[in-house]
Amino acid sequence: MSVGLRCAGCGWTTAGTAGPDRAGPDRAGPDRAGPWACPAARAGDGVDHVLVAVRDLGGLELASAGSDNPFVRYRHLLASYQRWVARGGSDGGFVELVEQLDAAVAAVDGRGFRITPCAPVELAGFGRVWCKDETGNVAGSHKGRHLMGLMLHLLVAGRAGRRGGTDLPVPLAIASCGNAALAAAIIARAARHRLLVFVPTSASPDVLGRLAELGATVQVCGRDGRPGDPAYRAFRDAVVAGAVPFSCQGPDNGLTIDGGATLGWELAAQLRTASAPPSRLFVQVGGGALASAVVQGLGDGVRLGALRGPPALFAVQTEGGHPLARAWRLLHERVAAGHGPEEAMAHAVAHRDDYMWPWEAEPASVAHGILDDETYDWAAVCRAMLAWGGRPVVVDEDQLRRANREVRDATGIPVDHTGSAGLAGILVEGATGGGVEAGATVAILTGREQGPAPR
Repeated sequence: MSVGLRCAGCGWTTAGTAGPDRAGPDRAGPDRAGPWACPAARAGDGVDHVLVAVRDLGGLELASAGSDNPFVRYRHLLASYQRWVARGGSDGGFVELVEQLDAAVAAVDGRGFRITPCAPVELAGFGRVWCKDETGNVAGSHKGRHLMGLMLHLLVAGRAGRRGGTDLPVPLAIASCGNAALAAAIIARAARHRLLVFVPTSASPDVLGRLAELGATVQVCGRDGRPGDPAYRAFRDAVVAGAVPFSCQGPDNGLTIDGGATLGWELAAQLRTASAPPSRLFVQVGGGALASAVVQGLGDGVRLGALRGPPALFAVQTEGGHPLARAWRLLHERVAAGHGPEEAMAHAVAHRDDYMWPWEAEPASVAHGILDDETYDWAAVCRAMLAWGGRPVVVDEDQLRRANREVRDATGIPVDHTGSAGLAGILVEGATGGGVEAGATVAILTGREQGPAPR
């Protein structure tokens, strides 16, 4: 199997395996581990340029091994593994590389990457709901999966398996309000990388303190009246100056979806054993990388025969900021005007600014982890909803608080309001006649509050 990269917006492709030694505008690493983004990504042509991995799954099975480390179990599907093999690396050598990095992560965070549990839970007012608990993951959320995948790319491209850190001459960079920054700092510390973190003024003092302990260089970015997230703008400036985009936004680093897809592959394997696999999947959406990654992984699971078909996708956003729901409404207006779904989607991708732009007011919600001004990976999520069924769901603050209370009381999982937002989406669908029957839903729990969680 080979893995290539293709821009979902303009069709630009790389030759050979993923991440060839050909640098686009976002250069990275001593032997140019990029391109991270399509060379036309900053051309200002209005197209939604996002690199995606293109896989030939012929002859493969979903899992490579019985390991409880997802980066070992599903390694054959990883673009970093394919590049390793293309460079002459052995299967055992890649496993050793993963295990070395994982041990270094565990030395920093007290745990490495492991398969996370997924099981049905009886919740008052919700019925029987499948929950995948990510609060025990590295840094307490799914974010580390994305960034572990990126670090494997750097190790494969920059050091080809040599022991120790990658010693890049340029820093890594990320924009985040909390969990992603913590995950990035842990993995960067484990691999001995310099890390620049750009955070909003609302960042938790606990998060800032932990970032300092981990050796990250933090810049707090205040709003200045311009639209969009100031931390994200500062991050983009750092990338243009040469930093590696070590982030969870697909447009800035398409390979961030690769590590996150381990969650989708894992979920496909876990649901394969269910007598009646759930027909609906509720995922909280801020920047959209989680939903995009899970969609990719579940789609691969269907193609590999682990699932009969994908569940309908419901993308949950808050009343305080829901740019994906707005883009979806505009997309459906075009479909209602007589354009087919594929034609409408193609038009949206070619005219991004007509569908996706920064939320006009500063987003606000108790689910602070999904308050991105834009849904950066919006197109992949919209494609899945068009193809699989589903739609965006906008939830209010009372629904977010109720959902969080219910899951905490029923399970003891220390999930924050962001992580339980998928359950709030189930509340909305049930209240509006969405036909959410007991046992037919999955909510992915992705985050643990850093400090006491508001109730």
